[in-house]
Amino acid sequence: MKALFFLSVSLLLIQSGMADTPGSWPIERLKTEVPAYHIEDETAPIQSLIYEGEPVDGKPTEVFAFYASPKTLGTLKEAEKVPAVVLIHGGGGTAFSDWVWLWAQRGYAAIAMDLSGRRPPAPTFDENGNKIPDARHPKEARVRLEKGGLDHTGVEKFESIGGNRDDDWPFHAVANVMKAHTLIRSLPEVDPDKTAVTGISWGGYTTCLAASLDDRFKAAVPVYGCGFLFEGESVQKPSIDALDDRREAWIAAYDPSSHLGKCTVPTLWVNGTHDNHYVLDSYAKSYSLVQGPGTIRIEPRMRHGHQPGWEPKEIGIFVDSLLIGGTPLPKVGEMSVSDDGEVSVEYQSGIPIKTAELYYTSDEGLRTERKWKSLAASIEDGKVNAEGLPATANTWILTLTDERDAMVSSKVGFR
Repeated sequence: MKALFFLSVSLLLIQSGMADTPGSWPIERLKTEVPAYHIEDETAPIQSLIYEGEPVDGKPTEVFAFYASPKTLGTLKEAEKVPAVVLIHGGGGTAFSDWVWLWAQRGYAAIAMDLSGRRPPAPTFDENGNKIPDARHPKEARVRLEKGGLDHTGVEKFESIGGNRDDDWPFHAVANVMKAHTLIRSLPEVDPDKTAVTGISWGGYTTCLAASLDDRFKAAVPVYGCGFLFEGESVQKPSIDALDDRREAWIAAYDPSSHLGKCTVPTLWVNGTHDNHYVLDSYAKSYSLVQGPGTIRIEPRMRHGHQPGWEPKEIGIFVDSLLIGGTPLPKVGEMSVSDDGEVSVEYQSGIPIKTAELYYTSDEGLRTERKWKSLAASIEDGKVNAEGLPATANTWILTLTDERDAMVSSKVGFR
């Protein structure tokens, strides 16, 4: 009788809409049901496809995506299966054909969807079949889909909180990413057990959520994105604070800090020292929540943008190491700081470390305006040491660069 009672309550919740509350996703359905999709030209090196999105107010929606792989490039060997990656754009972005082209040439199947209900211009190629870069195309060239679902503005991201999840962009973004993941895993040329996800800015934010909810990924790379957007200097904080009595509901439902504690996916965290969208303080709190292994790459004054976000070679090296057996990035241990200002970390690396540096700031005020200084560090017997961290320093990192010119960093030190 007790089991029957709980089943009846669950059915009532679903029928009343209470099961569709913000912060809940139909995980099993999104993981098991391949969405309906249509490829417009199966002979194209970069294919344009439309797949079924999550409904809005009971009405069907569609999502545009670019897809490319060794198969579409004509380089796939017979009976070969390749790893796959899901690519998530940030604010002001779209499905970038340059991005899927980059990963397809690396030997991956890649899908990049538009999460604002639009489709970008079709890719173009020169007479030799080389792709003409078009990531900087004007936003006006993107066409709104007839069934495009939610837009990608502050209204849908923040102000919609309350009631059910139908008008919440974070819900639809994660759900449509998971649908793209299920779709790409279903393709015959893809090894479904070798998939990764990476996203930039708001795409990094969405990567944090997707990797926390979808345990099928074997690697995740949030670039800039993190949780704790309601704290500190984040440019998103005013929008969250403006929610007033709905503020806590948004944080509980959609801030990654409420979900990252469930993440067990190996993760590479990529950010810069001066990013004002995803500030170092919030970044450090976010990577500390994840239960899976983590690698950190914090670059002094890394630029914020889509192209700067997919360019670091460390992203490909990290994903390769987990999906196809490439040599991993250096593993950096816990950082120690002595009373006299000596900073050290132990490390493990299959590739020799050629340089190491200590970066620090003693400035106060906005992080985007603080000046950082650097000191050379010594490398010896699996350990990096740097002397001279001032007692006035309030934030610092050690960076290690191997002979591939791949750079990783320690966790951020705070005082």
